[in-house]
Amino acid sequence: MEYQEAKDKFISTWGSLGTLWGINKAMAQIQALLFISTKPLTTEEIMEELQISRGNTSMNVRQLIDWGIVTKELKAGERKEYFSTEKDVQELARVIAKERSRREIKPVIKTLEEISSITDDGTEKTKELIKQTKALHDLAKTADNLLDKAVNHKQNWMSNTLLKLLK
Repeated sequence: MEYQEAKDKFISTWGSLGTLWGINKAMAQIQALLFISTKPLTTEEIMEELQISRGNTSMNVRQLIDWGIVTKELKAGERKEYFSTEKDVQELARVIAKERSRREIKPVIKTLEEISSITDDGTEKTKELIKQTKALHDLAKTADNLLDKAVNHKQNWMSNTLLKLLK
């Protein structure tokens, strides 16, 4: 396989996997392109490489910046903005896990807490709703606490966590 074919395959595959970590295909493809790039890229370079519109590029780069995995760089004497991504795979996974927790898990925990604290009117259906939502809340809270502990250990957090679980 030649470089261009391998590059295209990597970007396409990473784009398809993006939905697994909560982002759309174009966002994941932009991040993949930046990930394998040897230098920061401009909006125009990203557009050209991925054959996507300026609006699509700008919107998705902004979202990647919001996620904390893409940074904007300015070069002295140039008006263009350049973008790069985290290159350390472990750190990238840590940032993504932390952001997914903030965006997805914590809101679910809050909702389950609200639901499980409804007034118990003594009926069987209310008792069951409270019981099951409390159980889900406790499970989600435990999982989130484990994730928090893992992502707050920056150095090789994923490998270290998996090794501890396997012992």
